[in-house]
Amino acid sequence: MSKIHTLDEHLTNMIAAGEVVERPSGVVKELVENSIDAEADRITVRVFNGGCDSIEVKDNGIGMDKQDAVNAFNRHATSKIANTEDLWDIQTMGFRGEALPSIASVAKVSLLTSDGIDSTEVNLEYGKLTKAAPAASARGTTIKVEGLFYKTPARLKHLKSGSTELNSVIDVMQKFALAHPEIAFELYRDDRIKLQTPGNGSLEETVMHIYGLEIARNSIPIEVSDFDFTVRGALILPSINRSTRSYMNIFINGRMIRNYLLQKAVTEAYQEFMMPDRYPICVLNIEADYRLVDVNVHPSKWEIRLSKDRQLYNLLKNGIYETLREHFRPAEIKLNRNPVKIEETRLFTDTYVSIPEKPEPLLQETKVEYHAEEVSSKPEKTEAVEIERFQYLAQLHGNYIIACDEENLYIVDQHAAMERCMYEEICKQIEEESILTQPLLVPLVVELSPAQFEQLDKLNEVFGCIGITLEPFSRTTCVVREVPVWFEDINERDFINDLVEEILSEKKMNVQEIRKDKIATLACHSSIRFNRRLDVIESRKLLSRLSRCAQPFNCPHGRPTMMAISEAQLQKEFKRV
Repeated sequence: MSKIHTLDEHLTNMIAAGEVVERPSGVVKELVENSIDAEADRITVRVFNGGCDSIEVKDNGIGMDKQDAVNAFNRHATSKIANTEDLWDIQTMGFRGEALPSIASVAKVSLLTSDGIDSTEVNLEYGKLTKAAPAASARGTTIKVEGLFYKTPARLKHLKSGSTELNSVIDVMQKFALAHPEIAFELYRDDRIKLQTPGNGSLEETVMHIYGLEIARNSIPIEVSDFDFTVRGALILPSINRSTRSYMNIFINGRMIRNYLLQKAVTEAYQEFMMPDRYPICVLNIEADYRLVDVNVHPSKWEIRLSKDRQLYNLLKNGIYETLREHFRPAEIKLNRNPVKIEETRLFTDTYVSIPEKPEPLLQETKVEYHAEEVSSKPEKTEAVEIERFQYLAQLHGNYIIACDEENLYIVDQHAAMERCMYEEICKQIEEESILTQPLLVPLVVELSPAQFEQLDKLNEVFGCIGITLEPFSRTTCVVREVPVWFEDINERDFINDLVEEILSEKKMNVQEIRKDKIATLACHSSIRFNRRLDVIESRKLLSRLSRCAQPFNCPHGRPTMMAISEAQLQKEFKRV
């Protein structure tokens, strides 16, 4: 007797529902995607008890006639693809025709729809059609889902509390709103509104309605592209960050996705601007040829396969980094446009600063001359010092430098500032292949394993970029005869051993990754220690070096180098306004 038989349609729909509909937010996602495909520009969602009791999605889209309204609940019935070629050029949110029959198999569903000519009501109860008749309705579609999983207790018991399920629904709706700012979304919880967006096409306004005014004010637009991809959206400045990746919103052709590689690109682009283990907030909508994106991976459509993913990774990483860097440069670093001459008494310094009438560009090195005189009991003027930006005032507790410019008072973390200066100077030497080295009186002996020694050529290829050469000495040992001058305060042997391990582990094989990781550590070890008092000349020299940095606001590990206090803030604190 044959043991293999074909499952009936209702059972196959229930099995499919386990993949398409895992929780109420999955139902909301599928129904809202259908509304977007129906060209709606206003979508309203109502949930009761987090969607466990009832979900209603209403739109003003194109609607359906009676025949389509009934056929929509047949499995694999869809208007969005017709042949094999269409599967590789999917331009809609949905395409399989699984969502409605799967939802109807595990819940009570009522559909009220109108295409402007015919109005139809269709009711189903756990997979069985109970009604299909004409009914009065405005143009658009309203779907109501009740009693989700009530007849499938094995799945019902896995639902969380109403508040937990509501949070998941809110997260999905927020992503829809950010991906489609041209659509007005409303979300109600038990008849109380929880989310509302204007639908006027402004991403900045949508961000404000979802994340609040402060985050919207700290957003900057981004638009980068290459031959295959265009990335548009908003980046939130790194001063506002989160402890999880959940605020990194990435969409491809308006579709919300989860993709580790793209999240990694965003995280690495922000890495230099924020503390470790913190994650940025961003909204990125990627436009790509539909044939490069395979969304037919999982029924929930969260996962995709992407052709040329490495190309997109580089575009995202470099584009975000350059956008942030360009924002900081014009917005924060403002050269003095008018000649100003400031005289100071010996309460703070023994020199005064004269800002040149036509200052040099920020990144161009300026000759700095210092003129120090012996302290006398009578305050007096001294010769001028040329600096790009900062006017030195004092040092605080051997940890901070107090400085100012025409607009702000600055408290500079001297250790973080020196890290930034050292980091950029070392990177510049590496890029220009002008590493300054010094010979060692006693050569450094480095022990390698036999496997590591066999790859000495590969090691020297990478080590050569920082001016180090491993010379074979015996079967498993090498000697290093000279090291870069900035190796002064580090353990050379530990550094070389760590770098050998990373190069051969295939994790960090190029100069860029060495720069991001190890050079940052070198800069840290080579910098001024905390609680070390600097004299006036040392402090001014550090400020001058910092002002010439391409990105002077954070150390290589993401810690801020300075805190700015504007004149307006001071007036507010002293109740002058």
